[in-house]
Amino acid sequence: MVQVQVLGGSVERGDEILTPEALEFLGGLHDAFAARRDELMKARGKRRDEAKRTGKLDFLPETREVRESEWKVAEAPADLRDRRVEITGPTDRKMTINALNSGAKVWLADLEDANTPHWANVVSGQVNLRDAVRGTISLESGGKSYQLRDDVEHATIVVRPRGWHLDERGLEIGGRQGVGALVDFGLHFFHNAKALLEKGSGPYFYLPKMESHLEARLWNDVFTHAEKTLGIDHGTVRATVLIETIPAAFEMEEILYELREHASGLNAGRWDYLFSVIKFFRDAGEKFVLPDRNSITMTAPFMRAYTELLVRTCHKRGAFAIGGMAAFIPNRNDPEATAKAFDKVRADKSREAGDGFDGSWVAHPGMVDICREEFDKVLGDKPNQLDRTRDEVSVTAEQLLDVASTEGGATAAGLRGAVDVGVRYIASWLSGNGAAAIHNLMEDAATAEISRSQVWQWVHNGTELDTGEKVTGELVRKVLDEVRAELAQAIPAEYLGEAVALFEQVALAEDFEDFLTLPAYERIK
Repeated sequence: MVQVQVLGGSVERGDEILTPEALEFLGGLHDAFAARRDELMKARGKRRDEAKRTGKLDFLPETREVRESEWKVAEAPADLRDRRVEITGPTDRKMTINALNSGAKVWLADLEDANTPHWANVVSGQVNLRDAVRGTISLESGGKSYQLRDDVEHATIVVRPRGWHLDERGLEIGGRQGVGALVDFGLHFFHNAKALLEKGSGPYFYLPKMESHLEARLWNDVFTHAEKTLGIDHGTVRATVLIETIPAAFEMEEILYELREHASGLNAGRWDYLFSVIKFFRDAGEKFVLPDRNSITMTAPFMRAYTELLVRTCHKRGAFAIGGMAAFIPNRNDPEATAKAFDKVRADKSREAGDGFDGSWVAHPGMVDICREEFDKVLGDKPNQLDRTRDEVSVTAEQLLDVASTEGGATAAGLRGAVDVGVRYIASWLSGNGAAAIHNLMEDAATAEISRSQVWQWVHNGTELDTGEKVTGELVRKVLDEVRAELAQAIPAEYLGEAVALFEQVALAEDFEDFLTLPAYERIK
């Protein structure tokens, strides 16, 4: 038996989650799969090195047969067939209740980018999921009572564990830190899989940050192992994969194939996808230098190719295509800004529904109705658009990599915005809040990633701003000093200083840090 030691501190009701039986289950997962996970993380670096050398990615010749043969993913369970509105958010108690009551069809219960992995968050998130599954969750806070409503259909729970690259230092398993993905998946599956099945649902997951079909194969083996260990029918788990890395965009069909007995669909993740494009081709020449992030819309040619291919791939294989995040949140103090946000969300969701997506994401309950209305116009009484196979779509490797045709440029305002938002978000993350409302947008870790990676790319490519200035380390530090002074009254000094230091580290270091959350994790108390 693999030894499991709890290193994290005491968390309220943590004994209900970290039971001997649950820890034994985690030990079994790590014994079977942790070493393979380590090997796959090393393989990522080799592929990146090749992209740096060639400035290219392509569809894999060795998996051509998978792309050209006939096969379908497993049919979706009843409560995952209509996904026209999905709300995302962390698993804190208030968000859990509000999400389930929101009227959305699905709640993405986020243990990843919208959640700071403080040990208390990791464990209490599992407590909240356990209570949510059993319908017993409630909260008394600020003189208000929050509980599940009887007059609405509660959203189906789909849990997003951490990506393969993240560890969990609150648990030592087999003499090493726990693998965050296995910890998050394992605790939810162990405690809730059977309870979900008893209520007519099941253990459903969103899988983030994958870069290859081999990583999908690992997940599939994890699911099979977990089902067998707990005596649950094979194929009970359902997984939706976020296609939010550029290498994964070239392996959509292979990823679905590896997970075909457990697959539910694919999702288009905008900010992480842009971050991945920069990360993979950061030193492959000016043709991969992106303009201001806010000028890169989903209609940019390379983004359009990505989403068109995703819908085509999903429906060809009987899987659901889920659109990207509407991060706008209503502002009661600014009705005009809220009206503009509503208009942008309507346009975005109208485009997605028209393109064949089966549903899309929102970040706030106030946006649920808008998203539903746009999908209702296209879907009507149908639960999805699986019958719209988009046979006319044909996307090449060149189109997926056609960053150079993106309109816009690098601006001083864009640089300042990247620094400002990056520092604000990192400060929030360090304080324990991974879902931060910034400038009327609900932001998660992907926001800080695109911000700091874009600054890194501009510095290392000597990019010229609209003012004629070149982006240098000196200029970035000057902007950082200005932003720090502006935020001094709004953010506690203990978090602001750390956030500024961390942003400078990941934006200006000679060696690019793969994920800012790795050094950030070392800074949380």
